Amino acid sequence: MADHARSDDAAVQAQLDRFAQLSPGRDILGLERTTELLDHLGNPQDRLPPVFHVAGTNGKGSTCAFLRACVEAAGMTAHVYTSPHLVRFNERIRIAGKLIEDEALAPLLREVLDVAEAHDIGPSFFEATTAAAFLAFSRTSADACVVEVGLGGRLDATNVIARPIVCGVAQLGVDHQAFLGETLAHMATEKAGIAKRGVPLVVLGQASEAMDEIAKVAARQGAPMLSEGRDWQVDQMLQPSLAGAHQLRNASLAAAMLRVTRFVSDEAIYAGVASTRWPARLQCLSPGPLTDLLMPGSTLVVDGAHNPAAAQALAAALSTTPRHLIVGILANKEADNIVATLAPGALSLTFIEVPHHASADVEALASRWKGRVAPDLEAALAAFTSRSDVLIIGSLYLAGEALRLNRQLPD
Repeated sequence: MADHARSDDAAVQAQLDRFAQLSPGRDILGLERTTELLDHLGNPQDRLPPVFHVAGTNGKGSTCAFLRACVEAAGMTAHVYTSPHLVRFNERIRIAGKLIEDEALAPLLREVLDVAEAHDIGPSFFEATTAAAFLAFSRTSADACVVEVGLGGRLDATNVIARPIVCGVAQLGVDHQAFLGETLAHMATEKAGIAKRGVPLVVLGQASEAMDEIAKVAARQGAPMLSEGRDWQVDQMLQPSLAGAHQLRNASLAAAMLRVTRFVSDEAIYAGVASTRWPARLQCLSPGPLTDLLMPGSTLVVDGAHNPAAAQALAAALSTTPRHLIVGILANKEADNIVATLAPGALSLTFIEVPHHASADVEALASRWKGRVAPDLEAALAAFTSRSDVLIIGSLYLAGEALRLNRQLPD
């Protein structure tokens, strides 16, 4: 499914509009276009501070957030590149700790797209924005650079980084089958493709078929592999600020990556993990226009769970705190598997479409799962006429819409 963005800043939007003319308009894999584009930009990816490179199906964004927080707790700065954004494109590029401002973003995108157009490269949205991020990072000093893989790993645009300081693999699951193969083993092979010779590859515990494939890739690449349970353990002393039992493992992965590189002290790791902020991960919304639609005493939580593996992690939280679910799932996701996992902890199910994206058939889902349909988030929330605990789930894009409507922009 094609990536895209909108901006309230006219200069930024003018550049985002150019993607429709320059790019293929869909997700594509391969390093050729990114390599060519970066070469014409002076290969900024070779002038970055030490890079922490993180792949995975679920939890890689949280792992990156933990890494950044730990680096900052040590009194250092970090560039961060993540995707997708929730509300504003700027969220993808954090320069030395701060989100890129529109005044810097517009000329940066223009520079990259001008080069792409001049050389008839035709990069995808993600390839061009990856190049823009690396260009921005190369021009500002920082102590570290945290880079989240977009799709896959082996052929992901971020995999042009020749020598990261460490690579990490978060939780794997079956997702994006059209690009990465139908089985967990295929997924593992692609995700582990970020491994580099002589660079530690720190791996969260996975199903045996996935671990076997990751080990094979690590051996071929000459990357020393450190796996959970064998080479490092979940650190029970960590106290993640992010909600959900699964975040302890994500935090432990980040800690293991930092420890193997001796990049920061344990004191910084514990402090950073306890202070990490990462939106749309079991995030309780603050008072705002969206929460005001619920009756007094209600709570409204958003989470970006968008595949069966993520739904399983969320189901554990629902087992102790059942909630009314407002569900919006993209058309290319396993909607019924996601709902089946979450339904036991649901007090009710309301299905809506994800704004501006092709969505799963809400009428069919409501019929199969004995739910109801609402035209949008506002209508879904207004239908609760008594105190209610509500969770919005199914897509990071839907979570972003909730944050936008509640005027709670990620910073």
